[in-house]
Parts: sequence; C-alpha cells; structure tokens
Amino acid sequence: MDVKRRSGNYIKFLIYLITIVLINLVGITLFFRVDLTENKIYSISDASKKVVSTLSEPLTIDVFFTKNLPAPHNNTEQYLHDLLEEYSAYGNQYFNYRFYDVSAEEGDTNQETKKNQDLAKNYGIYPLQIRIIKGDEVKFQKAYMGLVLIHGDIIERMPNITSTDRLEYKITTAIKKLNNKVSAFLSLKEKIYIKLIYSSSLNAVSQLMALRKLPELPSQIKDIVSKINDKFYGKIKFEYFDPSKNQAAEEIAKKYEIMELKWPGLSNGKIKPGKGSIGLVMEHGDRVIKIPLIHVLRLPLVGTHYELVDMGKMEDIINDNLESLIDINEDLGYLAGHGTLNVSGPSPHGAMMARQQGDLSTFHSLASQGYSIKDIQLKDDIIPSSLNCLIIARPTEKFTDYELFQIDQFLMRGKNLAIFLDSFNETMSPNRGSTFTPLNTGLEKLLEHYGIRLKKSLVMDMNCYKQRLPQNFGGGERPIYFAPLIKNRFINSELGFMKNIKGLIAMKISPLELDMERINKNDLQVHKLFSSSEKSWEMKGRIDLNPMFIRPPASGDEKQSFPLAYIVEGKFPSYFEGKPLPEKKSSDGDSKKEDQENNLEKKADADLSKIKGGGEFLSRGNHGKIFIVASSEMIKNNLLDQEGKGPNSAFIMNVMDYLNDKQEIAVMRSKEQRFNPLYDIGPSIRNFIKYFNIAGLPALVVLFGFLIWLRRKARKKHIQMMFQQ
Repeated sequence: MDVKRRSGNYIKFLIYLITIVLINLVGITLFFRVDLTENKIYSISDASKKVVSTLSEPLTIDVFFTKNLPAPHNNTEQYLHDLLEEYSAYGNQYFNYRFYDVSAEEGDTNQETKKNQDLAKNYGIYPLQIRIIKGDEVKFQKAYMGLVLIHGDIIERMPNITSTDRLEYKITTAIKKLNNKVSAFLSLKEKIYIKLIYSSSLNAVSQLMALRKLPELPSQIKDIVSKINDKFYGKIKFEYFDPSKNQAAEEIAKKYEIMELKWPGLSNGKIKPGKGSIGLVMEHGDRVIKIPLIHVLRLPLVGTHYELVDMGKMEDIINDNLESLIDINEDLGYLAGHGTLNVSGPSPHGAMMARQQGDLSTFHSLASQGYSIKDIQLKDDIIPSSLNCLIIARPTEKFTDYELFQIDQFLMRGKNLAIFLDSFNETMSPNRGSTFTPLNTGLEKLLEHYGIRLKKSLVMDMNCYKQRLPQNFGGGERPIYFAPLIKNRFINSELGFMKNIKGLIAMKISPLELDMERINKNDLQVHKLFSSSEKSWEMKGRIDLNPMFIRPPASGDEKQSFPLAYIVEGKFPSYFEGKPLPEKKSSDGDSKKEDQENNLEKKADADLSKIKGGGEFLSRGNHGKIFIVASSEMIKNNLLDQEGKGPNSAFIMNVMDYLNDKQEIAVMRSKEQRFNPLYDIGPSIRNFIKYFNIAGLPALVVLFGFLIWLRRKARKKHIQMMFQQ
C-alpha cells in the first residue's frame, strides 16, 4: 500500500514537472507583455509599432550608456533597455539594437571598453559630467549617455539622454526622419551644391584676428563634405571659389552677399591693404542657405573679437541644413502677408524682443521637427494641393474675395485649416498704453457661413494666472484675469490627442459661438476642445487690460463658462455657392500689358467663349477640418516652451498632427505628458472630505468595533443556549 502511494506521488511530481516545463516553453514562443500603468508609459504606442514593423531596410540602434550609474540615471538606462526591447518585439527582421560596454573601472580600461569609447566618439557621442552623492561626499563622474540610429549610410544622433522624458517620441520621430531622408536623397534628380567662398588673402591677417587655423579651412570643409557625400549616395558636389584670385569668384561672393572683411596696411607695412570674403553656401534648385563661418563679436573694453565656427560641429550644421534644403519633412502651409505673425524662425534680436514682436520662433522650432513650413502668399500664388493644412495666424489686413475663394476651395478639396484669430487689433502707444480696435478681415464672414462666429469680447476668468508682485509693490499675488487657467474638467479628453492634456493657459482670448442650426443642416461634427471656468465673464465695448482696473462683476449671473476652441469637421458648403466667382485682380503694372494682349486675342475670345469648362468650382467639399481658437497668443513664444514638454506646446503640436492625419503621433505625444494636477473639486466637496477624515473615519472605527461587539455577544448567547438545551 505504501509502495503504491509512494509511486503515485512520484508520478504526480513528474506530471507537475512536465507541465511546468511545457508552460515555460509556451511562454517563450507565445511571448506577451501587460502594461498596467494608466497611460501605458512602458508600452510603445501604435505609431512606434507601425514605424518599426514597416521598415524595408536595416536599421540599427547602437547605445553607449555607462553602467551602474546612480539614480535617476540608472532608471533612464533601464527604461531605455525596456523601450528598445518593445521596439524589437514589434519590429521586423530589419530592426536591431545593441548596448556597448563603455564602463571603465577607475584607473583601468580594458581593450574592449577603450575600443567602444573610441567608437562612441567617432559617432559624436562624448561623456557627460554627472554629480554623485555618496555618504557626505559630492563627487563628479564622466558618463556616456547616448545612442545613434544607423539607416543605410545615414546616421542620426541622440548624444545626451539624461532623462526618460519624451524618449519614445524622440526615437520614433528619428526613425521616421531617417526613412524620409533616405527616400528624399534617393529620389533627387539634381545635385546639391555646397560652395565654399574663401579668399586666400585672409591668410595674411588670420594671425592678427587670432584665427590661426583659418588657412586650413578649405581643406577641412572639403574633407567634411566628402565624408557627408559618401553617406548621401553621392548627391552632393563641393565647389571652392577664391575671390582674391578670380573675378568670377568675386561676382559669386557678391551674388550670395557673403561676408566681406577689409583692412588697411598693418604691421608697419608688412601686411598690405586688402579685402577678403568668407562664407558657405548650400544650394539646390532655387533654394539657397547661407552658413556664416566667422562670427564678429564686439565686446566692451576688449573690442572686436573674431570667432571661427566650431569645425567639430560643422558636419552636424551641414546635415541639419541639408534637411531644410530638400524638404525631408511633410509640408505645413503658413499664410504669409495680411499682417500675420512672423514665423520665419528665431529672431536675431533675442527671445525677449521676439516676444514683444509677437514672434513664432518657438512654434517654428517645434513644428520643424516634423514639418517643413511653407509660406503661402495668396496675392501671388494659389494654395498648393500638396498641402494638407494651412495655418492662418492673426491676420490684420482685409482679404479680397479672390483670396477668400482660394481658402474656401482649399477647404472644399478636403484639406484642413488651423485658424488663430484675434477679435481685436492691439496697438501700443507710449501715452495711452494699449488700445483695442475690432478686427474685420473678411475671414469672419467665411467662418460664419460655416457656422462659426467670433464674439467681439475678451474672456476674463477668476481661475487665472497669478502674477507675483515684488516687495516694493507690496508683495503678494495679483490675478491676471485675461489669462485664464484651463483646468482638467474644462478640457475635452474624449479625443485621443487630448486625453492627457490636463491643463492649459490661454491669454487675450475671445469666446466662440456656433450656429447649430447651420451645422446640423450640413451634417458637420463639432468637438469642443476646451472652455473657461464657470467663474468667467466677458469684457465688451471699451477694452482695458490694466490688471489694476479690472473688477469681477458683483452678480454671479454675469459669470458663466465660455467655449474657447473647437474642431469642426465634415463636408462644408462653399461660401461662394450661388455667387459670381471672383477673379484675380492684376497689379497696375500688368494691367496695360494685359489690355494689349486682350485686344490681340479679341477675335480668338469670340471663338473660345463657346468652350465651357467645369469642375473648377466645388460647391460642397470633401471631408475637411477647421480648428479655430480666437487668440493668436496661443501660438506665440510666451505660451510655448522650447523643449515642447509643456501642456500648451503639446496641445498645439497635437492639433497640427491631427489636422495632418497623424493622429497616432499626436496620441504618442500626449502619452508623454507628465503634468497631472489634482482634480478640481468644489468647496463643499473639499469640506466634506476634510471633516470626514477628521470625524468620519474615527466614527467608522467606533461603529465597526460596536458591530464586532454585538456579533460576539450574539455568538456567546447562541453558544449558551446550545449548551442549555
């Protein structure tokens, strides 16, 4: 009997062991992961899965990260490991990654580690200095924290990975950029010309300018361009022009407006009077980019100082400009003219001046990571059909009917509009301060036809930005009512790209109204993106934004929540349906010439008039989208951060991606948002929670104890009755 029982136990153990082995084998072949975090921050998004799963050529990621670093850098390394493992799980056979050991023991570096460190430096990844706190000592350590993406012969670097913020977004967009770059260069029909204009006469004054390496510049740049050309499929041609030896080269320097230096006789006549030009030009087709090679600094007390461009960064400078030159990214249209805001890039006068001038350099910097911004002049050109989205930011001049017709028909073609309109034109005067006059550019009637109306007022809100006052002004905080803080419960999180936008700040913003009868008639969809709090009111008539003179209304009846941003989408009806189609007005200089041509072709016109065309006008459009917010401040520098981490920056770029049919990129960027404020609750609920914690919890403990006592008493009584029977 014991033998049978013992053999039965052995058989059970063997069966259990076989089952465990089989489960492990199944787990290896049927691998899956479960991410239980709310925003799925440890799982890659659909956009990342799509990018790595559709690779058609090998892509390798080489990671150079020092091991055993202190917190938080060790967490960054682990997160990077997990992230690349996720990419690998969803990638095809073309995706590979490898971690190189660049960790060196103090005072000892083996051959393999030294080889890996040299490889990292060849890729342009150098060690950073980080601070380590051990016990009561503060030490500094050099650590490698970077990676390179290699796609064919093209390399994309991420040299400083110091945190996990937006890391998935950066890697995915880098992979997309590499894909676009390879395709763009392979499809080039014309060469890219890189022209060095350098006068050899500058060699004579290089020592006096403290630029000893200046004579080596031509050979250095030639080597760099040759190295880049090998990576970019031989599509680059280098040319060197010396204006001091060639009259034709001097004409080329003048054509491109290259920097020219002049000097008198120097060093007691040893250096004769002369001049010289220096600069680098990149040209492809009709596009030209100029790169200055010498920076002139005028310093107080020191005087004029000349600084040569860092040749160690020259390859990166050329690479970055190559991307702009051949339009690697998708085009994003921006309406130029009509008094719109400047989007040409960083202001030369610095960030403070840029903010005062309403510059969009921060938006330009953020948008340029995924788009090539194209200026659109309605007076000269039609809107290209290659664009998916056109941005209209604070026009102040009237549109002609022909220009409105172009915008209308662009929308009818199933394209999208991102509109940042101001209801008022703000002008500054030294004596009277800011004055606000109502704006009417003609775009308003177009929007009203689509069912969207801007109110001629500004929204003030009790939930607003608070300005800290200096002590000499009494200290404390002063509410800026015209800068509402948009809290989580007033933000629509139903759309994927809005899900993790949990707080925004608006400024000088007007409320929007929808003509729901017209919208329902045209079967349009409406998404309200955000609104002001229920403690907001309108400032109408005379607008005065001096915080000292703004007083909230005494009556609560005047306060309500106002819608501030919408996306309206569907098949819009044309504004010009049933109206005579507008014609482009010629300039005065061309009118006489056109009259002469019309006279010559008068007879031909009689015959041509019999030929009737069609299809040039769309009375009802394909599916398009309009994003509208009545504040140009939302896209200006003072509400956006350079790194794109803030909620306002994420919101604006998410809208751009949504309008360009890149919802998956917008959702991925929203996932990276780490701004998680507490839920905004009313005072009555706050008081209830407060007093419940103070008195309610002890009362519950007492009640629970009383119930336990009653249960024990009843049990005791029940036992007594059992024994009495």
